[in-house]
Amino acid sequence: MSKIRVLIVDDSAFLRRAIRSVLRSAPDIDVVGAARNGREAIEQARSLDPDVITLDVTMPEMDGLAALPEVRKACKAKVIMVSSHTAEGTQETLEALRLGADDFIAKDTGPELPGLIEKIRALGGARRVQPAIRMSPDTPRRAPIFRADQFDIVVVGSSTGGPAVLETIFTAIPHPFPLPIVIAQHMPPLFTKSMAERLDRTCQVPAHHIDQPMVLEKGHLYLAEGGKHVKVRKRPGGVLGAEMGDTPREAPYRPSVDELFATTAEAVGGRALAVVLTGMGQDGLVGGRALRAKGAKMLAQNAETSVVYGMPRAVVEAGLVDAALTPVELAQTLVQLAAAVSRPVPKAGTSRDAA
Repeated sequence: MSKIRVLIVDDSAFLRRAIRSVLRSAPDIDVVGAARNGREAIEQARSLDPDVITLDVTMPEMDGLAALPEVRKACKAKVIMVSSHTAEGTQETLEALRLGADDFIAKDTGPELPGLIEKIRALGGARRVQPAIRMSPDTPRRAPIFRADQFDIVVVGSSTGGPAVLETIFTAIPHPFPLPIVIAQHMPPLFTKSMAERLDRTCQVPAHHIDQPMVLEKGHLYLAEGGKHVKVRKRPGGVLGAEMGDTPREAPYRPSVDELFATTAEAVGGRALAVVLTGMGQDGLVGGRALRAKGAKMLAQNAETSVVYGMPRAVVEAGLVDAALTPVELAQTLVQLAAAVSRPVPKAGTSRDAA
């Protein structure tokens, strides 16, 4: 198979060299060009037709946010934003993801830029190779009808391409909503905090960042802090809570979707609705099996709308899902759970432990 063609876009000569040096170690990746600003990026995207573009957020003349829509018109490349690990940088990155960027990497993680090669391989392969989808014979593509009284909680796992999908789904959720929603999105801590703040601004339901133990309230959305694992626990009196932890240390992603799903299975048994969204790898497969063994329901994003069809594919091919749907259909399925809840209540603040 031909190599994945990469265009590097950054105004810093040092960072252009650093990215090139990292990618040189990957025999299946070929750096075909380098641009210093957004205008050069558009020209080279058009002439070189790369598979993947690394696009700096902040550049002179034309920055990454301004260039992104034009780059996407110029070629069909997948775009990885290169962002600073600051509050301003995270907000700009989230905006880029909303505008159509496929993933991001923080430039402050060191010259090795951990995870960059893995992201390029996942995105470059996704652009060039349409996966052969092996749907379980029992996996329908039509949204099932669920009732809110079947569940105590909704749990969601998401990775590459997830932030934009999360906004699509959860901005459609009405307030009040009859269940707590807990999300594990593969992101660093500062990015998950900014993402939670963004969801709180754009969603009808209140959204919170889980960075300490919390009681999980019906009608509230909770996004797990990056860098740690989120665990759902049943407290005295049957109240559901969430806490963060460092174990299991061997889990490749933090927060781990497997850990969220597995602890949810322990806490509520089959009274959970799990959703697996776009992302690389198989995070959610082991925890999904634990949930399904208890009788829980599961939905997955379909292949056609996934930026990377890795995590959803794993649970679909294992025969764990009740349906594989588009983000809009996933939103509609959740909206129907709120159909019987009609009395509006004020948007409340976060419920943290008193202790």
